[in-house]
Amino acid sequence: MAVTVTLPIWLAIVAGLLVLWSALDRLLIPSVRWILRRRVNRVLDEINTRLKIRLPPFKLTKREVLIDRLLFDPAVAGAAEEEASATGAPRDVVQARIRRYAQEIVPAFNAYVYFRFGYWLARNIARSLYRVRLGYSDEQALSAIGPNQTVVFLINHRSNMDYILVSYLAAEKAALSYAVGEWARIWPLQSLIRSMGAYFVRRNSKDPLYRKVLERYVGMATQAGITQAVFPEGGLSRDGRLRSPRLGILDYMVRAFDPAGERDILFVPVGINYDRVLEDRSFLQELDKDAPRPGAVGTLGNTLRFVAGNLWLLARNKWHRFGYACVNFGTPVSLKSYLRERGIDLRSTSREDHYARVEELGRALMAEIARVVPAVPVSLVATAFLKHPARGLSELELKGAVLNLLRELEARGAHVYVPRGDQDYAITVGLRMLTLRHLVLETDGLYAADPAELPLLAYYANSIAHLWKN
Repeated sequence: MAVTVTLPIWLAIVAGLLVLWSALDRLLIPSVRWILRRRVNRVLDEINTRLKIRLPPFKLTKREVLIDRLLFDPAVAGAAEEEASATGAPRDVVQARIRRYAQEIVPAFNAYVYFRFGYWLARNIARSLYRVRLGYSDEQALSAIGPNQTVVFLINHRSNMDYILVSYLAAEKAALSYAVGEWARIWPLQSLIRSMGAYFVRRNSKDPLYRKVLERYVGMATQAGITQAVFPEGGLSRDGRLRSPRLGILDYMVRAFDPAGERDILFVPVGINYDRVLEDRSFLQELDKDAPRPGAVGTLGNTLRFVAGNLWLLARNKWHRFGYACVNFGTPVSLKSYLRERGIDLRSTSREDHYARVEELGRALMAEIARVVPAVPVSLVATAFLKHPARGLSELELKGAVLNLLRELEARGAHVYVPRGDQDYAITVGLRMLTLRHLVLETDGLYAADPAELPLLAYYANSIAHLWKN
């Protein structure tokens, strides 16, 4: 006997959706996961044969596992107990705060995204905007890095392009993990940055619980051999000069370091310089207390005008790349050797002595970075004009002045990037960049600095001013 069963239309739709979801969950999603996992494994096999510094297991550990390790870390648990006792907050409320901080900090590294998409993006952006050059690299020392050495690239901070440039040029050596400020915590940028292995940092947080979670993550990553890239100045240089080091991240790396242990930390000094920094005028405006502040809308407007102006030049076939961007990789500094020479164990020093020792280490490492900052054409030509700011120079006089500067720097052991190995050409391209930007004016065959642009010329000269003090 046949019976007809009538169902409401909404129930039929729900049942159909459940059937579809079951099919996806049982058939399609596992297949997609298998394909993605296969591609990721293929990338990992390829890069581990190519990289000079292999990916440690910690970097490939699932994000949820790392978050749990932070939650149950003894030092973090102790800080949680202190916080609960000091504030009277329930233990589960404090634990929820810790979880929120850990979720904010811990990256979600994806090798496929980093080496397929990230490297492609960094290479194309860098090479589209600049003539990118690797100036000097101590390849012999870098090739001798062993599996029990954690590598930390210490970089001077000239521009937001630094992240892209170093990631591109270091891609054959290692996958870098950056500390990124809160400016990047916007959707969908933060997801992309996390997948590239970066971790987020609240630069000026006074919350001791947050700082303990951050300290333990940095400490765990360093002990596990994660290759990191750090800007010890703590921020972008506004006047072009190197800044004094900020010691937070560096302190977290070395605080629990065992000089007699198997693992060493190698600090690799990295020097960057540009013929043109995209944010240069904005930086100088920030230094001028009397200058009007554009605000968010004004900043966006300035950016759009800058982009539109360059697109207009490109459309008329008059656009030029922004000169040379040069990166130098110096000789690694072994933390074991540094501490052994001074008879120091940072784990057993008093609080005051500890910070004094870390500050001393920071200054020593900044000196190594300063030593490998390259002198590029614009910085050399700008320095020559600032020596005679009110005087017009013929091209021959200018070349003679720059050649004298170049020889003096080379005698001091500085790294001067001379494109094509041709000093005359280097001076020509530096002068061309400054005249195209109207920082230098030509009148009757004589070149002179525009008085209104002297601060900007000084900005570029300041990038190598320290080389005369060494």
